[in-house]
Amino acid sequence: MKYFAIIVSFLSLQTNAQELFVMTEPASNMPTASIGLRDMSLFAFKKTEGYNYHNMPELMWGVNKDWMIHASAFLSDRGGDLKLEGGSLYAKYRFLSVDDLHSHFRLAAYGRLSTSNAQIHQEDIETMGMNSGYEIGTVATQLINKTALSASISYERALNNQNNIFPEDFSNSAMNYTFSVGQLMYPKKYTNFKQTNINAMLEFLGQRLNQNGKSYLDVVPSVQFIINSQARIDLAYRRQVYSDMQRISANSILLKLEYTFFNVTN
Repeated sequence: MKYFAIIVSFLSLQTNAQELFVMTEPASNMPTASIGLRDMSLFAFKKTEGYNYHNMPELMWGVNKDWMIHASAFLSDRGGDLKLEGGSLYAKYRFLSVDDLHSHFRLAAYGRLSTSNAQIHQEDIETMGMNSGYEIGTVATQLINKTALSASISYERALNNQNNIFPEDFSNSAMNYTFSVGQLMYPKKYTNFKQTNINAMLEFLGQRLNQNGKSYLDVVPSVQFIINSQARIDLAYRRQVYSDMQRISANSILLKLEYTFFNVTN
């Protein structure tokens, strides 16, 4: 499984690790032949009152050391009942790895293809749950001791949401940018691989629409628990820093649960 924390071997073994974040995918991949199950619950607060609930179950596959693939489904209660609205396929290719004793650097390219039948009321583009379309981008991740840094940039294009035509007065493409920093808070020193890791993170998510120049910037503090090196629990609060575009929700709470099975597809 992907590790954000440094996994310290006992005695004189070399330090080795991988990192992970709550809102963004790092440049590192899952181990080869592993299968991951993920469920993400999003509570998006409306600007008037109440919230919309979104659930996104996800199946993940570590194809080999360079490739990983995700398949996701999108469910929402925006119509009153929890219904399937669409899904997506995501793939990531890690093309550069530089390893040192207490650090490593990764570069990867990724892409997402999504379909959705949701009504389009928002100007911001999000192919992970709201818009049909595609996204292509690149991500760089640096791990130094117990600190992980990651940044990405991507191009995102929205298409018609099946029978819901994309509004002509909205921008149908955007540039996205993210920056994430994470810190291992516990344990201070490893004694075995079964210790629970607690990671604190701060992530910045931004978007600029290409046709009209409108933009937003959100900040996301979060805490993450990694249990027995296989199970993961994430809790995050996303808050809008600024925006000049029409958005259904500016603030949200996210709960993510994940479990990884090793050596499944060997």
